[in-house]
Amino acid sequence: MLKNVKKQFGLVKANKPSGEGGRDGATSADEAGTANGGRDRTGSSASAASKEGAKREDGSMFNRVAGAAASAAGGFRALSGRIGGGNRDGSVRGRSIPSMETLYDKSKPLFLFRDVPVSERPGLFVKKLQLCSYSFDFSDPSTNTREKEIKRQTLIEIVDYVNQGPGRFNNQVLEHINFMLAQNLFRTLPPSSSEQTGLAKAGMFDPEEDEPSLEPAWPHLQIVYELLLRYVLSNDMDIKNDNPYIGQFFVLKLLDLFDSEDPRERDYLKTILHRIYGKFMIHRPFIRQAINNIFFRFIYETEKHNGIAELLEILGSIINGFALPLKEEHKTFLKRALLPLHKPKCVGMYHSQLVYCVTQFVEKDPRMADVVIRGLLKYWPVTNSQKEVLTLGELEEVLELTQSAQFATVMIPLFKQISLCINSTHFQVAERALFLWNNDYIVNLMAQHRHALLPVCFGALEKNASDHWNPVVGGLTINVRKMLQEMDPELFAQCREQWLAEKERLAEVEKERQQRWSKVEKLANGTH
Repeated sequence: MLKNVKKQFGLVKANKPSGEGGRDGATSADEAGTANGGRDRTGSSASAASKEGAKREDGSMFNRVAGAAASAAGGFRALSGRIGGGNRDGSVRGRSIPSMETLYDKSKPLFLFRDVPVSERPGLFVKKLQLCSYSFDFSDPSTNTREKEIKRQTLIEIVDYVNQGPGRFNNQVLEHINFMLAQNLFRTLPPSSSEQTGLAKAGMFDPEEDEPSLEPAWPHLQIVYELLLRYVLSNDMDIKNDNPYIGQFFVLKLLDLFDSEDPRERDYLKTILHRIYGKFMIHRPFIRQAINNIFFRFIYETEKHNGIAELLEILGSIINGFALPLKEEHKTFLKRALLPLHKPKCVGMYHSQLVYCVTQFVEKDPRMADVVIRGLLKYWPVTNSQKEVLTLGELEEVLELTQSAQFATVMIPLFKQISLCINSTHFQVAERALFLWNNDYIVNLMAQHRHALLPVCFGALEKNASDHWNPVVGGLTINVRKMLQEMDPELFAQCREQWLAEKERLAEVEKERQQRWSKVEKLANGTH
C-alpha cells in the first residue's frame, strides 16, 4: 500500500532541496558536526504553485520552499483522506474515523498490550492510534473528562509499547501514526494573550515580563510529542530513501508550531526539529531556508514570534557543524538573516542565542569579524538604551575573537561609535562602554593601533572626566585616561594639545556666532 501511496502522491521523490542539484555528499560533509547531535494552500492551487515555482529561478531555494509547501499540502490532505482524514473537531471527510461515542464505548474497551498475544499487538496498536486520533476541546475542563483520561492513558501505553523494542514502526502502522500525529499537533494556534486582551494594540504588552498563556491540551500534547520524538529517532525508519511522511511539508507544519506561546511545546519542537535535521540530510538545506523565511517575516513584517530563541538555538548547533571554508550560502545567511535580527525592539528575548550564532561565525572564520562589526554598527540602537547595553556586550565578545588585521579595517568607525556611548547621558551605556578597557585582549588591540585610536576617543574621555553627571562613570573615565597616558605618555600629550587647540577653536566659533545673533537682535529691536 505504501508503494501505491508514494506513487500516487509523489511524496517520495520530492524536489531535493540541495543548492547544487541535490549533491547530498557536500551537505553531509558541511554539517558533519551536527549529524549526531507554511501555510496550507488549497488543493486546486497546489499544482499551480509548484509550476510557478519551477518557472522562477531554478536555483532559488525560496521557490523550492514555496513549491514544496503547496505540492506537499495537496498530497498530505489526500493521504489523510485515504486513512480517514478529518478536521480538528473530529469531523472527517472521505473514509471517516469512528465517532467519539464509538471509540470510547464503555461496553467495548480496548485490551492492554500485555493482555493480548504478540501476534495481535500490531492490530491493537492501530486501534489505539485511531482512538487517540480524536481531538478534544480543552477550553471547558468539565466536558468529556472520562474520554480525555482514557485517551491520556492510551497515549502513555502507546509510548511504553514503542519503547519496548524495535519493529514497532512498521509499514502497517506508519500511515496511522502519521495521521494521529497530524490530528493532534497540526492545528491553528490561538491568538496570543496580548491580542485577546488588546494589550498588543495599546503597546502595553511586554513579552519579557508578562506570563505566556499555556496550552490547555498539554496533558495530551506532551505525550504525543514524546511519541513523535521516538518516531523520529526510531531505527525502523529508512533514512536512505525519502520518508513519505517526514518530508518538507511535515517540517513546515512543525515550524508553524514554533509560534506557540507555551514554552514547553517550543522546547519539544526544538529537540524534534534538531533530530530531524541530524537524521535526514536531504532536508538540511530546506530546513535552513525555511527558518530564514520565518526570520525575514519577523524582521521586516511582524516583529512578533514566540519561537525565535528556540530556532536560534537549533541554528547555533548547525553553525557549529559548518565545514571550512564557509560556503557563500552561509555567509549570506549571516548578513541577511542573523545580523538584521538585531533590529527588532524585542531583541532581548533571544539576544544570548543570537550572540552565540554570530560568534560561532567569527570563531570559525576570523575574517567574518569585519562583516559582523559593520553589521552591528549598521543596526546600532539609537533610542533604546537597554538594547545599546546588550550590543556593547556582544561587541566585546566579538572583539575577543577578532584578529589585528580585521580590527584595523573597522577600528575608526567602531571607536567613533564607542566615543558616542562614552558620552551617553544614560549611565549604564557609558559604564558598559568604559568596561571595554577592562578586557586585556581589547586593550592590547587598542595599544597596537593607539596612534589612530587615541585621537578618536580622547575628546570623549576628557569631556566625561569633567562634565558627566554620574560619579561612577566619571571615576571609570579617569581610570581609562590614566591607562592611556601610561601606555604612551608622548602620544597622550600630543592628543591633549590637539584637543585643547580644537576646544579653543570651537570656543572662538561659538563666540562669533553669539556676536552675530546679538547684532541680529539689535537690528530687530531697532526696526520695532
